[in-house]
Amino acid sequence: MVLTTAVHAERTEENLTTASRLFLALMKHDDGARSLLLALPEVFPWVRHLDDAEMRAFTVELVEALSDAAELGAREAVHRALVSWRATARINADPEQLKGALRPLDGDDLGPVEVGG
Repeated sequence: MVLTTAVHAERTEENLTTASRLFLALMKHDDGARSLLLALPEVFPWVRHLDDAEMRAFTVELVEALSDAAELGAREAVHRALVSWRATARINADPEQLKGALRPLDGDDLGPVEVGG
């Protein structure tokens, strides 16, 4: 629980909305989208383990999640996008995990899956 003033909370929301709209506008232009893709490794070093298609999908999902957080108050959307794509990068970074993840299941029921953070 965080105590804050209404003005501070409004400014925080305004900042998030402005940033998300800026990113959405950049994504509509090839140069802007390219700039975002080039900036991601500085912000999230683990993206180097994503291939080109995964990088584009992550970028779109992140910008959409930021928009949802700003416009709808869906703050968990950003966290979910980051956690899920970081997990993908972690699997891609480990050849054994990647091999296991790509192995066909052949109808095997592997039981419940634990999700760790």
